[in-house]
Parts: sequence; structure tokens; C-alpha cells
Amino acid sequence: MAEHHRPPKNRGFYLKMKLLPKHTRPPPEKSCFFRYYKWLLWLSLSLYFFSSCFISNNNPPSNSDSSHKSQSTLLQSTNITALNPSGVLNDLKIFVYDLPPKYNSDWLSNKRCSNHLFASEVAIHRALLTSEVRTFDPYDADFFFVPVYVSCNFSTVNGFPAIGHARSLISSAIQLISSQYPFWNRTHGSDHVFVASHDFGACFHTLEDVAIADGIPEFLKRSIILQTFGVEYKHPCQDVDNVVIPPYVSPQSLRNTLEKEPVNRRRDIWVFFRGKMELHPKNVSGRYYSKQVRTEIWRKFNSDRRFYLQRQRYEGYQSEIARSVFCLCPLGWAPWSPRLVESVALGCVPVIISDGIRLPFPRAVGWEEISVRVAEKDVGKLGRILEEVAATNLSQIQRKLGEGRRRRALLFNDEVEEGDATWQVLEALSQKLHKSYKRVKHQWSVDT
Repeated sequence: MAEHHRPPKNRGFYLKMKLLPKHTRPPPEKSCFFRYYKWLLWLSLSLYFFSSCFISNNNPPSNSDSSHKSQSTLLQSTNITALNPSGVLNDLKIFVYDLPPKYNSDWLSNKRCSNHLFASEVAIHRALLTSEVRTFDPYDADFFFVPVYVSCNFSTVNGFPAIGHARSLISSAIQLISSQYPFWNRTHGSDHVFVASHDFGACFHTLEDVAIADGIPEFLKRSIILQTFGVEYKHPCQDVDNVVIPPYVSPQSLRNTLEKEPVNRRRDIWVFFRGKMELHPKNVSGRYYSKQVRTEIWRKFNSDRRFYLQRQRYEGYQSEIARSVFCLCPLGWAPWSPRLVESVALGCVPVIISDGIRLPFPRAVGWEEISVRVAEKDVGKLGRILEEVAATNLSQIQRKLGEGRRRRALLFNDEVEEGDATWQVLEALSQKLHKSYKRVKHQWSVDT
């Protein structure tokens, strides 16, 4: 493998000036007046240069100079720290494995693979390929990204992702990289990163009881998992080093919606929800969907004119979100929902009804400032709770909800942008450098 060379540091430059020429022979004897005149001239020149320097450093530059300087500084900041302001990412380096297409790109023949709610596995991979943190030298890497798309196998029966093949597909990828590279074996995969963007993350099943019974595969328990599933209590499906990420919502679809329904328009829907609401929540498997929360919402508020509730699918439902004041985000089979992202992005206050949910990137988004949390047991009191919010701090919530940085933190772009969802992932990984073999080895060599 070719040795990785880093460019030498810029040492700057200096200018050596000779104010007086050297003489090859002794000068003739000067008069007393000439000697004093020489020193007076020397002193005058010194004072002149000193005062010029002092004045130029203290007087503000002209408008044209100032404009030129600020543009130069901005360009430098953009080029050097666009992805890493103030060194937040700690010079993070990630090596992306180039796996055979059967693990990733072959699945893209179905366009849904890169656009459905589980597509963060595709989006993160794409963004890393052109990211400034990517390194082509694996010996220079802090982390190793393993791009396996496990949510792109859509069932022909119901059209939903079928992830029964996920464990065997990831296991096969690990066998491949561990046989061709030394990096998995030296840490047992602790510095390797995977995406598990479906219902119960690294447990790889859509039903919680089955997911818990299966648990996390042994071969992934040392790795870092980027997963949409997260709760604030102990749960077998998050018993691994993990980063909670948002579900995928297409930025382009949101832009299209905002072109037709700008967020500053009048919102004529007070409370909105469109989605699966079972009249009889216990399905054929004997399980209760949404812990009966959605059924209770339908039963209690279907006839309430303040609530716009729809059980049918509608492709243009984002336009309804953009027209709404409050958007209900109840749990489904899993605690999380793409409505969390869509509501924030379209300026609708998310009403989160999912006990103990752990939300993505809390420091960047500030969920407590832009959302309303309602306990599952209090879902029957929704009308009264939201009336109280509307009468007290709704305008403050909406103002903070309109801050672009919060929206940006939940969206995955084709290329990493400062503050976006992939950038938040990188920031989270930069807090886990204790798992970087390169850093630990370097620290060990320094200490010894």
C-alpha cells in the first residue's frame, strides 16, 4: 500500500533588507557635522517607518479594502472550515469500504430504495463518498463505514421493506472485509460503523417482541450503530454503542411542498394527522398497533371539528402539514415516525405521543423548545392540552421552530453540509474517538 504523505506545513516567508551598503574598504574620515547628520537621518527614517506602521494598523481600511479583505477571509473560512468549524470534528477521518454491488448499489434499481423513510442508509453512504472527512488511506482512518443496504428489499405482498435477510447480508459483508483487510480483526469491529434505519434498529425486526427475542447479532455488539430507534430506558435493541438518527425525508420533496405552501402562510388546520388508525387495534397476530394510541385518537377526536384526521394514504399529505398548526406524531410499531422530521421542516408544531422516545440530535434541534410532549395515557386529553399551549406559548414555539438550523439538522443531503443530518452524525462520531485504533495507538506511544 502506498505511503500516505501529508503536505508540509506552510512556513511563511520573510524579507531581508539592507538599509546601508557594506564597504569593502574603510570609509574616509568624516567631519563631526557629517557624523551627527548621519545619525539624525537614521533617527528620522526610523521614526517615519514606525509611525507609518502604527497608523496603518490603527486606521480602518477604506471600503474597497475592507470588502476585499472580508471576502478573502470568507473564502478561506469556506474552503478550510466549511465542514469543521472551530475544529468540532477533531480532524475526523473515515474510510468507506468499497463493497461489491450486491451489498448496496444493486438495490438502487428500485427507486424507492433511496427515497423511503429508511433511506438514511443510502443517504449517509452517498454523502460520505464526497465528504472532506473521507480518507482513501485506511491506516489514516479513525472509523470504517460499512455500506450495506438492508432496508431495500421490498415485500411483494404488502410493499413494505422486508429485512429478514439483514443479518445474513451484514454477516457476509463482515466476512468479506475481515478476510481482505486487517482492520476489523484488530479491534473486533469496535471502530466500524453500520446503519440500521428501520423499526428496532440493530435487532432487525419490525415487531418489538420478536426483535427483543432475537436481540442484536453477536457480530455487531462491538460496533457503532446509526439507528432511528432509541428510547430513554434500557432496551435490548439499543444495547450497543449507537447514535440515534432521524428517519429519511427527501429534501427535494420538502422544497417542492414549500414552493406551493410557504411556511409563513395562514395555517387553516388546527390539529392534523393522516395515517394508519385502526378501528380495532388488535391485529391478526394478536398484537396491539400503536399501543392503541392511534385508535384512541380516532375514537375521541374524529368528530371534533378542530381535528383534521384522515386514515387514507395521500401522496400530497405534506401540503396538509404545511397548512397545520399542530401535527400529531404518535408511535406506530416503533416509537419514532417520519412525521417528526416533516413537521419540523414544514413549520408545524410536532405533538410527540411516544413514551420514553429518544429523539435524534437533541442538542442541535432543541426538541423541548419546538415540540409538545403528551403521555400516551393522556391522549384523550389532547384537545385541552393543545388549547392550553395555544393560549400560552404557541407563538414562542413557532418562532423557534422557524429557525433554519433545527430543520437542517434533520435532513440528509446528497453532499454533507455544515449542520445537516450527516454532519450531526460526524459530530457524534467525533465524540467517540476513544474507539479509534489510530488515536488510541498514538496516545499509547506518547504515554510510553
